Amino acid sequence: MATTKTTTLTFRIEPGLKDAVRTAAELEHRSIANMIEIMIREHCSRTGIAIVEPGAAVAASKPRKRS
Repeated sequence: MATTKTTTLTFRIEPGLKDAVRTAAELEHRSIANMIEIMIREHCSRTGIAIVEPGAAVAASKPRKRS
């Protein structure tokens, strides 16, 4: 899952939620940003929401060469 980050997400949350995410991240030896990414991916997986990975949309839109 090594990708280049190309976008920023900024939002405000309650201090208690931030503390909880910080604790969860520390328990898994992750950064807060990576913990949030993992939580989003797990939620999407559970609820059937597709995540378009970088390069996937580009590859799908390129015309195929005919042989």
